[in-house]
Formats: sequence, structure tokens, C-alpha cells
Amino acid sequence: MRGYLSYIGQRFAVFIITVFISITVVFVVPRLVPGDPMGAVFLSMAQMGGSAGAADLVREYERMFGLDQSIWVQYVAFWRELFNGNLGYSIATFPSQVSTLLRSAIPWTVGLLTVTTIISWVLGSVIGALVGWHKSRAFQALVPVALVLYTTPYYILAIILVYLFAFQVRVFPLSGATSLGAVAGFNWTYISDVLWHAALPALSIVLVSLGWWFLSMRSLITSLKGEDYILNAEAMGIKDRRIMWGYAFRNALLPQATGLAISMGNIVGGALITEVIFAYPGIGWVIFNAIKGLDFPVIQGGVLLIIVSVALANFVIDSLYPFIDPRIRYQSARS
Repeated sequence: MRGYLSYIGQRFAVFIITVFISITVVFVVPRLVPGDPMGAVFLSMAQMGGSAGAADLVREYERMFGLDQSIWVQYVAFWRELFNGNLGYSIATFPSQVSTLLRSAIPWTVGLLTVTTIISWVLGSVIGALVGWHKSRAFQALVPVALVLYTTPYYILAIILVYLFAFQVRVFPLSGATSLGAVAGFNWTYISDVLWHAALPALSIVLVSLGWWFLSMRSLITSLKGEDYILNAEAMGIKDRRIMWGYAFRNALLPQATGLAISMGNIVGGALITEVIFAYPGIGWVIFNAIKGLDFPVIQGGVLLIIVSVALANFVIDSLYPFIDPRIRYQSARS
């Protein structure tokens, strides 16, 4: 038990350091980008015919958001507000709060990301195990397909799917999460509309992720086939199916779980880019619009949410890993 607590303490320390450094980088980088968020506000007012007195209003905005202070003063104020649970107000859509904007986007990203990650991980692992264990030509023909999918960036596949199934064939909508005028509710009309709009974004994420899980599991199963315990099981006359699923597949799931934790950031990043391409109203779409308007509070809040979510997911997987692989608990106890 002491070894496990030490292991958890080390992982938690890594979690805290990762979040701190990442948040600091997220705070600094947008302020180094050329451009002025208040200039975007002024331009927006001028386009709406409200330029009279806009200069005074912009100065009031700068004072309100602390942009007239040094970056160090802004940094300290940012952490102070963050510890108070306050993400601030959006510059571009004032007086909207950042937490309100993110709260409306979270369900779309979580729903899309959770479903696609589970589907791709399960399908990729199962199909990869079958292809790695069986050497028939029909199974091996899937390998080059998986290689193409794995090496294709999320956004490229998303654009291809949009062109084929939303522009040429027009089976699915081009963008959005629901049809115009759709009324939210727990009924089949609304649910089917949401699923219809989410089909292409989900498919692009699943296909790319599935390619990697397929290849990694196939490689693991192929290497495990030569292990002594597999050969002994075969010599004992144990059924081939039981050896595959009960011995090889079970042991191959350990590194697959580790791979899931390591690749979580790439999966989330791919999902956010996909949201931008499909104008899907998730966190990625919110951050994209905030970047265009140099809306610092929204950028900070959105990326902060992503960083904490990914780091927390890695921490949870790391915490559960000793229950999957007892050797980690043993090594921790000996250290």
C-alpha cells in the first residue's frame, strides 16, 4: 500500500507541474502574437456604426481587463482569479462570461470525443488482435489500409469526408451540430438530428485513431506469439481461441492502455481541429473564434480546460495501471 501511495504521489506531482507549466505557456503565448484585442473590438464597433466615443470605451475595456498593466501584473491577477474559480469575461462578446461560453460547448466536445475514443480503441484493438494472430491474406490486406489511415492527419481526412459525403453526394450536412431551428429535447427527432450532424466529425476521428490502435495491437500480438507461455499453452493443447483472447490479447492490453494515456493529447487535438472544419460548436470551435478575435480570456479558459482534462485523464489511467499490471506496484514498493 505504501508503494502504491508513493506511486500516486509521484504521478500527482507530475500532474500539478504539467498543469502549471502549460497554463503559464498558454497565458504568455497569445500576448506575444502580433495584434491588439482592443483593435478588434474597435473595428467591430466601427462596422456597426458605433465609432463615436469608441476610443473611450476601448480604454475602459483595457482598464477592465487589465490590458493596460504589465504582463507580470496580468499574470498574477490571472492566477488570483483562477484560484477563485473565475475565468473572467470574454472580450469579444462582453459581458458573456468565459465559463458560460465553455459550459455550452463542453457537452458537444465530451460527447464527440468520448464516443469516438472508445469506439476507435475497442475496434482497433480487437481487429488488430485478429490480424496479428491470423496470417490469412484477407486479414493482412487490412494492414496497408490501416497504414494509410494512421498517416493521414485528422483535418485532411475530415476535408475529404466533407467533400465526398457533404458536398458531392450530400448525404450529411456540411457543418453545425443541429439543423437550423431544431428544438433541444430528449426525443428521437432531436437525437437523430444530432447524430446525423455528428456522423462525419466522428467518422474522421474514429478512422484515424483506429489505424493507430490497429497497428499497435497487431504488432503486440505478433511479438507475443513467440513468448514461452504462449508456446507452452499450445503444447498443452489449449484451444487456439482461448490462447489468443485469454493469454495474448489480455497481456497486449497493458501497453495499449499506456498508449491510450500517451496519445490522449493527440486525440483531443485532432478532435478540436475536426470541430473547426465542421464548425461543430465544441471547445475547439470556441477557441478558434477566440483566436481570430485575440480574445485572451476565452483562449486561456478553453486551453486551460483542455490541459486539465488531458492531464487528469493521464493521471487517472496512471493511477489505475497498477491494478492492471501488478509489476508496477511491486517496483514502486521496492523503490
